Amino acid sequence: MDLLVSPSSVAEAKYSLAADIVDVKKPSEGSLGANFPWVISEIKSLSEKPVSAAIGDYSFKPGSASQSAFGAASAGADYVKVGLMFEGEGNALEFIEAVVKGVKWRFPEKTVVIASYADYDRVDAISPFEMAPLAAKAGADVAMIDTAVKDGKGLFDFLSESELTEFTEMNRSLSLQTALAGSLKFEDIETLKKINPEIIGVRGMVCGGDRSAVIKPELVEKALNLVR
Repeated sequence: MDLLVSPSSVAEAKYSLAADIVDVKKPSEGSLGANFPWVISEIKSLSEKPVSAAIGDYSFKPGSASQSAFGAASAGADYVKVGLMFEGEGNALEFIEAVVKGVKWRFPEKTVVIASYADYDRVDAISPFEMAPLAAKAGADVAMIDTAVKDGKGLFDFLSESELTEFTEMNRSLSLQTALAGSLKFEDIETLKKINPEIIGVRGMVCGGDRSAVIKPELVEKALNLVR
């Protein structure tokens, strides 16, 4: 299980380099808010660690998302991550196919992460269990669950350990990896280890509980030690 940490700036990224994956996002622009391409590029230059980049919580705009995905990959992101903030399996498949092609037509070695939300019913979005088979069909690499609304409620407020285990096992049967995130806490790590996704994503946990604060390197080390 790899630890993904989400800094919002180059300065914060320097505190995050112990993580397995350094994720670039802009929390002020949403759960999966997109940061600037030059920030992705500069963070990529800091170390040999793989870099992930969020491109946004998208409504049904496959053209815009595809272009954003290509931009993130071109800037150096090894993982390109997008959230589906809309309903409808037909629309979701078209959207995911566009994002996958936007990355892989030039960068076939890069990893496409498709995210849906544990609190999908609060934002009228597709459910994770509907999304994952579509992600597999479209050629994505990772199916992710995050939380859309950052109001103190976390992943386990919406989905149980058994549901998340079912999601993870379903993804493996589809040849997808699983990433889990959403206001996770240190005390969630033991349960997450039992669920055993390939990736867990954190920010607030390593900011001292407030995702708008600054990442603390000692908390990144604490999280790594618990994961290990």
